[in-house]
Amino acid sequence: MAYTTDKIRNVALLGHSGSGKTSLAESILYSTGAIDRQGKVADGNTVSDYDSEEIKRQISISLSAMYAEYKQHKINIIDTPGYFDFAGEVAEALRVADIGLIVCSAKDGITVGLEKAWKSLSDHALPRAIYISKIDEENGSFEAVYDALHQKYGTHVCPVVMPIKDAGGKIEGIVDLIRRKAFKVEKGKRVEIPVPDSMADELETYYTNINESVAESSEELMEKYFSGEAFTVEEIISGLRSGVQDGSLVPVFGGSAALNLGTLPLLDAIIDLFPSPLGRKEKTADGEAFTVDPNAPACAFVYKTISDQYGKFSLFKVMAGKVTADMTLTNARTGGTEKMGHIYMMQGKKSIEVKELVCGDLGAVSKLSETKTGDTLCDAKKVFAVEGITFPEPCYSMAIAPKTKGQEEKISSGLARLSEEDQTFRYANNVETRQLVISGLGDIHLDVICSKLKDKFGVEVVLSPARVAYREKIRKKVQVRGRHKKQTGGHGQYGDVVIVFEPGESEDLEFAESVFGGAVPKNFFPAVEKGLRESIQKGVLAGYPVVNLKATLIDGSYHPVDSSEMAFKIAAQLAYKEGIPQANPVILEPIGYLTVTVPDANTGDIMSDLSKRRGSPMGMSLNSDGMQVIEAEVPMGEMGNYALDLRSMTQGRGSFTLKFVRYEEAPPNVQQKIIEEAKALSEE
Repeated sequence: MAYTTDKIRNVALLGHSGSGKTSLAESILYSTGAIDRQGKVADGNTVSDYDSEEIKRQISISLSAMYAEYKQHKINIIDTPGYFDFAGEVAEALRVADIGLIVCSAKDGITVGLEKAWKSLSDHALPRAIYISKIDEENGSFEAVYDALHQKYGTHVCPVVMPIKDAGGKIEGIVDLIRRKAFKVEKGKRVEIPVPDSMADELETYYTNINESVAESSEELMEKYFSGEAFTVEEIISGLRSGVQDGSLVPVFGGSAALNLGTLPLLDAIIDLFPSPLGRKEKTADGEAFTVDPNAPACAFVYKTISDQYGKFSLFKVMAGKVTADMTLTNARTGGTEKMGHIYMMQGKKSIEVKELVCGDLGAVSKLSETKTGDTLCDAKKVFAVEGITFPEPCYSMAIAPKTKGQEEKISSGLARLSEEDQTFRYANNVETRQLVISGLGDIHLDVICSKLKDKFGVEVVLSPARVAYREKIRKKVQVRGRHKKQTGGHGQYGDVVIVFEPGESEDLEFAESVFGGAVPKNFFPAVEKGLRESIQKGVLAGYPVVNLKATLIDGSYHPVDSSEMAFKIAAQLAYKEGIPQANPVILEPIGYLTVTVPDANTGDIMSDLSKRRGSPMGMSLNSDGMQVIEAEVPMGEMGNYALDLRSMTQGRGSFTLKFVRYEEAPPNVQQKIIEEAKALSEE
């Protein structure tokens, strides 16, 4: 079917891992006839978890775009991962969703995943709703979870469904509180049943909650409420829709995806209460506001790239106008043009070719040459960049190497492809430590990267701790002679220098000369400096670069025939090797400025942990979310596993940033440990 913008709904499914997001998506697709068989996560046959890693691990790793057609509307569903290691996927989904549906389990209630989803939606100024899943499972309680939500978030939350239980406490149906009708599912179909008389008092409380929420949506409805008049179904829907769209109301649904119970009331509410993209306020990259307009020149925003060995798919949202097959659009970042060629709607991994996609809709296109995630493609008549996606910064790093030597090029090629689709993943060749280092949001994130390298690009790898880039310096002034004398057949080699080494002000080598009487000819000065510059790349204690070194050439001698630039370069290096060990060398460690944000209850644990890491607290403050922000200086060599330890200490609620500020002399015991590690490494 062809849909207009007002008939489209873009819903992101959010929540803790294992809360039932993927199962809910499957139930929606099955209930609307998009699929004829309902898959299960445990069986590895769901529409959204189609990647081999997702099937193997039984968790969502990447966002997945799907759609359902229901009552002449198109509902785009974006299923997101619940693991915090894949928060970048959530950021991509929220950039193009018009509402977030937070899924929480009737057994687990309010989890860290729910709290983080709530905050993310607040940060993106998006409306939200909550779906309590698995209400049929043992030890699950819709009422208990709703009460906890009401206690935490106040009158914002409003129930729109209510489960029906039999005498034994088993769920046998659901009440639609908007229409005041009850339903059960028989043989996969919704059947209306009488509203149980036994629930009258309980339901009256929930009806009152809804009426109060509706009354607050307009003065006219408020007057009607106080006059004692009953609201019509249309007025209830209108009032709730207004509250949802301005964020003052959070409807709470419930159901069982396995039984398809509660799915159709949810679909009705998606159409009746959830916002369409029409008229949505957006921003350009320059911060200027614009309104989503179906009649404007075409504009599409690429929110996700799916890359494999065969090519790449660019997932996009139409921000204005419409996008048609074979249309040529301009990339606002590069200025180049891209031919859209074939365009598709995505149903998990299945791509369904279409001729056009209207404003507000989600789609995909293959084989774009220069377009990346976050790019805007526009009609040449009006080229502008849409506000991009803010991704969490990688905070956990490991060194990566091939199991089989000679596959380094294969690793680099695979990592380049994987970084196209994952904006929270980085890789870099560290010249100092001679390691290829990959960085992500956690250990599971990097483990998935390694698995994908093996499955998609045929290269097995091993991870090891990333080495820290230490430095060395001297603390004493010394004077040494370096002489290189070698006699061979024909011309020999002769170079002789006397150099004073002392601590310098600049991090880079300070080279000076104070030679009198032509003891060393000027034309050999550059060779002496070059020899020293090569030498300082490797310190005498643990092989780390030497900094803050001043070297002054004060004397020496030369041979009119045997002296050469090479001879003086070697002489300078001999002076370095002899002089630096005498100059009281020490190892410097990098110091980082840590800003860690944690719940107040975790402050004591964090401070204790920082003390173990030799951290120096610099201050504490409360942020707008009521979280403690602790600032400290800490040796970066102690922070290798901090991302994992912080997550463990705060149950995933904490976050941090760490930025290098300076080098500082390491304590003697730490220096000894670094020297021993460097020695062991050189012997391998």
